[in-house]
Amino acid sequence: MPRTRTRAYHHGDLRAELLQRAETTLRESGVDGLSLRQLARDIGVSHAAPTRHFKDKQALLDALAVSGFQQLGAALEKSAACDSVGGHIRDMARTYLRFATENSALLALMFARRHSPAASDAMSEAVDRAFAAPVALIADAQARGEVIAGEPRRIALSAVAILQGLATFVGSGVIAAEAADELLDEMTGHMLDGLRPRR
Repeated sequence: MPRTRTRAYHHGDLRAELLQRAETTLRESGVDGLSLRQLARDIGVSHAAPTRHFKDKQALLDALAVSGFQQLGAALEKSAACDSVGGHIRDMARTYLRFATENSALLALMFARRHSPAASDAMSEAVDRAFAAPVALIADAQARGEVIAGEPRRIALSAVAILQGLATFVGSGVIAAEAADELLDEMTGHMLDGLRPRR
């Protein structure tokens, strides 16, 4: 059987193509199915080409996690703006849950795996950007007297932790996917009740 010939040189953004293919493989086969050599075969480059961008598999996993946080941040930033803090929180909550359930393997990589110290700066920056929109939403609502006092980032992260828990339950089958929207509405209602200032 003839071997598939690989290109010796890759024109274009090889790093982005590797990350895109790695994300697909992660979704289909999990972390164990990822290898730099297989990615090279999949996109038709020499087996050494990926090492120009990722020195090893851990560097690839770190880059995937950073990319995941960047995608999450972009999705939250695009979530529809509403006139009320309640409507905006509900929109962000739905956006987060949709991202989490559609990218469960990526989300697990983002939150559950250890990342190398070499990735710490890029990871911190990506995490800060991912949660910038919820933090700004809380801070703005506090300024209008619609949300209790407190450090906005801590309040936002508490809300995100609740959503992460729901996403984990849905992803593992503990909660049926078709029940998630109704439960999400109940959870955001409870969150909003807890965030309202006490008169």
